[in-house]
Amino acid sequence: MLQIDLSGKVAFITGVSSGIGLGIARQMAVAGATICGCSDEEEPVIFKQEMNALNAANMYIQCDVRKEAELQMAVQKSVDTFGRIDILISNAGKNVFTGAAATNNEDWQYNLDLNLTAHWKLAQLCKPYLEKNNGTIIIMASNHAYHTIAGCFPYNVAKTALTGLVRSLAIEWAPLIRTVGIAPGFIET
Repeated sequence: MLQIDLSGKVAFITGVSSGIGLGIARQMAVAGATICGCSDEEEPVIFKQEMNALNAANMYIQCDVRKEAELQMAVQKSVDTFGRIDILISNAGKNVFTGAAATNNEDWQYNLDLNLTAHWKLAQLCKPYLEKNNGTIIIMASNHAYHTIAGCFPYNVAKTALTGLVRSLAIEWAPLIRTVGIAPGFIET
């Protein structure tokens, strides 16, 4: 089995309170990375339990990724605490499945703010730190970006746009920053 060593690396991960984000934080910690996790939960009990069980260097910041000021605060706190960011895993998101006919302006804007704009803003904020360390950005997309079904609108629109964001960052920020988009069964670089 391939063992990855991330000792000395700091991973900034969004959406760590459950699901994919928690799983990524766990695996990064096992590989030796320091974990700076954020989500919108006030007290992420499972995240803290997992990090403590692994004896992983970590911190948690409550943050609504749709709010740029909160993202700025989270990134700054991470850098102030650990001195660097080597890996950005932009994972936070949520299904907004209302269907094309039933989607109102609020659904549309919430979806875009959470599932697209937050990823872009976070990449911008982390860019100066990632450039210093030849860092990596990993953006979590979705199978809905490639193959969707009726009723998944507007979520599928934002996730499809994320693939364009990944491609643009991969072209424009290389070679100092590697950008990868991941969805089950698909990897974009």
